Amino acid sequence: MNPGSSPMTSLLLAMNMACTLFRMTPAEALEGATTHAARALGLIDRGTLASGQIADLAVWNCGHPAELAYRIGFNPLYQRIIGGVL
Repeated sequence: MNPGSSPMTSLLLAMNMACTLFRMTPAEALEGATTHAARALGLIDRGTLASGQIADLAVWNCGHPAELAYRIGFNPLYQRIIGGVL
């Protein structure tokens, strides 16, 4: 969220737009919102699920990445973990 250039606060809407406007697959949109986003910010200790990484993650109630980008205004967030703490 950047009020000057990107006043969007919905990660799922951004993923939907990546898929519908830029023809990314849901997996590519999810990777762009996680791994590639962390790298773009210089955060080498997060962005993937791996040993030694900081556990900042969202647990979604869905069976496939496409479900995250499909519905506009729907948020299937089940749990948020920050720094390994619920």
